[in-house]
Amino acid sequence: MRAVVQRVLSAAVTVDGEVVGSIIGPGLLAYVGITHGDGPAEVAWLARKLWELRLMREERSASELGAPILVVSQFTLYGDARKGRRPTWQAAAPGPVSEPVYDELCAELERLGAHVERGVFGADMRVESVNDGPVTLLLESG
Repeated sequence: MRAVVQRVLSAAVTVDGEVVGSIIGPGLLAYVGITHGDGPAEVAWLARKLWELRLMREERSASELGAPILVVSQFTLYGDARKGRRPTWQAAAPGPVSEPVYDELCAELERLGAHVERGVFGADMRVESVNDGPVTLLLESG
């Protein structure tokens, strides 16, 4: 499981012109990619890492501040462009496999106490954000 996480001042996801998820004020925007072997252990690891990582200002975590997290599925995090001009997506789990894992990640974050906003899995989304810092990290389980 991979995530690119950004510290943001605001972020919004729009599908077909309608805002489906947004955060206003300090929070995290997490783009999440799921591969074939991801399961409960990877979900638990990433949820805890996102919630407790001291990524916010003054080395505080989202959990300490009660900062919201906007979670957006992004299979392209598993794209491989090392050969040729066209990336391959073979390492990304297909939708029927990855959607329940994505849903479980969001649910696990909520169980930890996070306010979670979501994109729409598999949709063509427009994501707008105001980066804070900017601060961007790549997280990868196992």
